Amino acid sequence: MTETVNELKTMSNFKTIVERIRTLETERRNLMLEIEELKKMADSKAKALESEVSMLREEVKSLRVLLGAEEEPELGQKKRK
Repeated sequence: MTETVNELKTMSNFKTIVERIRTLETERRNLMLEIEELKKMADSKAKALESEVSMLREEVKSLRVLLGAEEEPELGQKKRK
């Protein structure tokens, strides 16, 4: 009789382990999908920022031409007169 009880406990433990493995595999799959989506969002945001920075640089160049600025002062420094 103790063998049967031990066998039942072993089967129960085995079923619990299998269930945990399935649950963890599902969670892993979901997390991997979420990571891929977040990477796509980050890449999209980086591309949008690159585009915006490029447009701002062009605007700065245009304004310098309009104002007759000849040299590009270093960032944060005012042009001396």
